[in-house]
Amino acid sequence: MFLNKVFLVGRLTADPVLRNTSSGQPVCSFGIATNRIWNDRQTNQKQTETEFHNIVLWNRLAEIGSKFLTKGSLVLIEGRIQTRSWQDSSGKKNYKTEIVGERMQLGPKSEGRFQSPEPENPQKKEEDIPIIEENDEPSKDELKKDKPQEEEEEEIDVKDLPF
Repeated sequence: MFLNKVFLVGRLTADPVLRNTSSGQPVCSFGIATNRIWNDRQTNQKQTETEFHNIVLWNRLAEIGSKFLTKGSLVLIEGRIQTRSWQDSSGKKNYKTEIVGERMQLGPKSEGRFQSPEPENPQKKEEDIPIIEENDEPSKDELKKDKPQEEEEEEIDVKDLPF
């Protein structure tokens, strides 16, 4: 049995780039950085090693990745390792190892990353937005103005409830 499976959790090193193949398939590529942290046995100091990975997403996953990921975003990628090769104009053979993403999980939203679809109205004041706290009860006048006259009901005391 053979297995080619990769799980990576890291942060994007740059904004994703979305392109389309000549057949119209969307493909998204970006890099992520992962860290390995350990204590050195000889010096007993914390050591950090960073690895950089090239990620490729295809089709719907590519569209989602390009829409929601930005530089610095935390992402989990599940996929497989693939090495491509090609010859450049001088005849030299080049290789590139990539992670082909098959599943992706977005990390938590960073503050201010997404903007609301409607522009903010500078004329709207804070007083226009009612603030309702858990212990606030509306006054009788507020209740009456919300109900039409014919629907007014007799007030029921909580002590009169059977439970």
